[in-house]
Amino acid sequence: MSMKYIIGIDGGSQSTKVVMYDLAGNIICEGKGLLQPMHAPDADTAEHPDDDLWTSLCQAGLDLMRQFSGRAEDIIGIGLGSIRCCRALLKADGTPAAPLISWQDARVTRPYEHTNPEVAWVTSFSGYLSHRLTGEFKDNIANYFGQWPVDYKTWTWSEDAAVINKFNIPRRMLFDVQMPGSVLGYITRGAAQATGFPAGIPVVCTTSDKPVEALGAGLLDDETAVISLGTYIALMMNGKTLPKDPTWYWPIMSSIPETLLYEGYGIRKGMWTVSWLRDMLGDSLIQEAKTQELSPEDLLNQKASAVPPGCDGLMTVLDWLTNPWEPFKRGIMIGFNASMDYAWIYRSILESIALTLKNNYDNMSREINRPAQQIIITGGGSNSDLFMQIFADVFNLPARRNKINGCASLGAAINTAVCLGLYPCYQTAIENMVQIKDVFMPIEENAARYDALNKGIFRELTTHTDVILKKSWEVFHGDLNQVEAIQSWSNA
Repeated sequence: MSMKYIIGIDGGSQSTKVVMYDLAGNIICEGKGLLQPMHAPDADTAEHPDDDLWTSLCQAGLDLMRQFSGRAEDIIGIGLGSIRCCRALLKADGTPAAPLISWQDARVTRPYEHTNPEVAWVTSFSGYLSHRLTGEFKDNIANYFGQWPVDYKTWTWSEDAAVINKFNIPRRMLFDVQMPGSVLGYITRGAAQATGFPAGIPVVCTTSDKPVEALGAGLLDDETAVISLGTYIALMMNGKTLPKDPTWYWPIMSSIPETLLYEGYGIRKGMWTVSWLRDMLGDSLIQEAKTQELSPEDLLNQKASAVPPGCDGLMTVLDWLTNPWEPFKRGIMIGFNASMDYAWIYRSILESIALTLKNNYDNMSREINRPAQQIIITGGGSNSDLFMQIFADVFNLPARRNKINGCASLGAAINTAVCLGLYPCYQTAIENMVQIKDVFMPIEENAARYDALNKGIFRELTTHTDVILKKSWEVFHGDLNQVEAIQSWSNA
């Protein structure tokens, strides 16, 4: 009997990745297509130039299929996952009427504005890619998070006129939607030629990037939290019911049909901040790493491992990108002395990511009255043993990582495997396809130090720095009253 394979698509902010898996969750081959730098002429605009989203998927698919040495007929399905909180404005034929709008663009935080008469469809990035792959105008309902007229009780478009008016998108401009884990359509001949994927195989919808990553991480029980380390860092736990007016979290649709996740507050441009420091160090870091036969990231981790936990009070506020209604916020590093070098800065960023998420998690877990017993860390940052230990110490919980830590594509493959009947349920699919690599246990002394640093110091830091930053912002930009009005309107 021949092997069967599934392709998982993971669309991100900087690249599109496609991974082929067997039914045991082993990687057969991978392909990647880089996205161009964002077109960002001002602080409020972030657009993907040209037809970049589709071009990068085609590049990734062709890269994948060049490496595949098996039989095309053994590839039985494709799971489509893509980044959330974005907007694709399409003409009637499904081609872009304007550059695709990133989640980092201020327009996605506001209702749609009808300024371009060529726009016939307003959809998500997964909707656009679904159309390009299958020719259908269909998408998964679970990727419509934010400024969309969704009825979260029925998992479909709202029929309430007030809701439709609030988000300003009439039903005729919206794709048909369906549950994650269902077939959107089949690869067309044109899409097969462009991507290398076999024509005629089913395309299965998943959900947005973070929930499908939680599925790929193996999140099923109520005592686990998943931390997704990406450009946006997210923290998720299983949800029970649709809450009314939650304060410290929000419900999102899971990749498992008709179930919810609860997501605590995350960090915008989270792991981007780590890349920012690496790139700022430039050639000096690269050359030093080469002399030691290390990657720049491994050298940073090696040096930062020698820095004491807590960095002797060096702390980082990770507000490199904040919400439109908080324009005064800025990234801050506070607590330097003359003995510190870039290794201290690097460790401070890692620790501050973990501490920020811990405080957000504490707020959420108190509100839902459900603490976690372990955390699973996903994303490229989990390759760092140092970062994993920091998470275990800051949360004072076991921190697990899996053999596949970039697991959004694995989640897409799991959705596909269950949809096509290869596994009878998600529990069985996860048991067979998610493989644990190792678990980091908290070190008691380190956990106590981080707890002391957090209470009354790091946790309260922005209450003091925001006062100064507001005054600074007003010097350069004027009164904040208009911004507060924007926030009130956005929350309405």
